[in-house]
Amino acid sequence: MAYVELSRRDINVLEKIKDSEFDPSLMVQVDPTLPKDPHVSEPEYQKISQQERDIIMSIQKLEMEQAKQRSAGTTGVDIVGEYRSCVAKLGRLIQEHPHYASARNNRAQALRRLYGDAVLVADSPRSPQALVQEVDDGERLEAAKTVLGDLDHAISLLTPKVAYSRLSPQVARTLSNAHTQRAAIYLITSKLLDSKSVSVDGGRPEAGWSKLDFEERASRDFAMGGRYGNEIAKGLAVSTNPTAKLCGQMVREAMRKEYGPGLAS
Repeated sequence: MAYVELSRRDINVLEKIKDSEFDPSLMVQVDPTLPKDPHVSEPEYQKISQQERDIIMSIQKLEMEQAKQRSAGTTGVDIVGEYRSCVAKLGRLIQEHPHYASARNNRAQALRRLYGDAVLVADSPRSPQALVQEVDDGERLEAAKTVLGDLDHAISLLTPKVAYSRLSPQVARTLSNAHTQRAAIYLITSKLLDSKSVSVDGGRPEAGWSKLDFEERASRDFAMGGRYGNEIAKGLAVSTNPTAKLCGQMVREAMRKEYGPGLAS
């Protein structure tokens, strides 16, 4: 079997086809010798990250306990209450170390687990994965503000300001997760806007977005998540890109006209 080795230019062209906003000058270069967090000294990082890991371990234990309770058909541990306690601990960690982006990313993930990805939409049905199924509007608005604020702040803290910048694996992973999380929220919101309306803090830019805006931002964030290392996010960037979907529809329509109504849709 013959193999063809693609040049860097060929690879860049293929990436541009998949992601119209792909810029080879912004390709991520991971360097494990770099500091794990550019805003935290190494000795301090070890201490902070250990505190964070302890909280995450508590969350993982809660998930395992819930799985056991479901399989046994019993109730015991107050999963929601314990989750809120872990979120509060992450909040205190963030207060003490406001420039530590990873804790913000993890708090956003914990809040998504509590309230689901439809947190930007009032009166929306809670997803089965959300631990809190009944939530008043004030609590939902506060959760949405915190989630989006955390993800925005984490991305702002770690995004390189110069092209060809190198990143540590920890920074790349946090950026990938933060972009992908925000994309998931935007995507669910866009799907619900056919019958619902956005309800977020008036100071947030999302308050004035249309369905198309949410689709485009979701696709853009998925693309960024992919560039920082999440292959699933990279694939979702293409499938959720409204421009790419429109081009696909135009191609299919042209093929139907060329080959007739017998062409499979």
